[in-house]
Amino acid sequence: MLFMRPSTRTRVSFDVAMHELGGHSITLSPSETQLSRGETVSDTGRVLSRYVSGIMARVTSHSILVDLAQHSSVPVINGLSDLEHPCQAIGDVFTMLEKFGHLGGISIAYLGDGNNVANSLILASALMGMSVTVATPVGFEPRQDIVATASRFAKASGGEVAVVKDPLKAVAGADIVYTDVWVSMGNEDETEARKRALAPYQVNDQVMRAASEGAIFLHCLPAHRGEEVTDDVMDGSQSAVWQQAENRMHAQKAILLSLIG
Repeated sequence: MLFMRPSTRTRVSFDVAMHELGGHSITLSPSETQLSRGETVSDTGRVLSRYVSGIMARVTSHSILVDLAQHSSVPVINGLSDLEHPCQAIGDVFTMLEKFGHLGGISIAYLGDGNNVANSLILASALMGMSVTVATPVGFEPRQDIVATASRFAKASGGEVAVVKDPLKAVAGADIVYTDVWVSMGNEDETEARKRALAPYQVNDQVMRAASEGAIFLHCLPAHRGEEVTDDVMDGSQSAVWQQAENRMHAQKAILLSLIG
């Protein structure tokens, strides 16, 4: 496991998942490898794949992940990049299935920054026949190519994909309300501007009341309480964030078993 970004859930869930499957994990940061002394990502991938059965990488730039995968002879898992967070999306979908018993026809409202978590959520939801509406201010929309790909998936699965500006329009009647931090790793220099722009997209009691009666709240964590979500929602009866966090571990087991089991 190679970590170029800090991690709690990804690191621990993958470690425990690998152990419970009967395997072993090694955790590395760039400073603990020759990457810190100028070895290329491609050479690192060639060498590591001679030693291990799989590589999970949490990277600063998606291009690093691509480079690693192109030069590795074993599976490379995206533990998070600036483009996507697919392991999170798999855990999310599993949580939705547990809560509702089915996926087709479920409606999701995602409020806030159209970041890597939003990108993967849109793609996964569309593949599973769900309807997802993303509400963001101008300049914070998810990538257009991601939305276009998800729209093609939705056409085949019976789902829907929409991007709107009005948060209350997005959550009206939604089964799931989802949000993420407003300042992702790498965007710290934009903190104040982001807080101002995204303040109307906070998930609070008013927002949850606009959703369906049995709606649940999801957050990939870590949460900045009082910013993108209020305490009463995080800790309320509609919150499924702790079940969602646990399901990262079970999803990681499925990923590992599928790729290297």
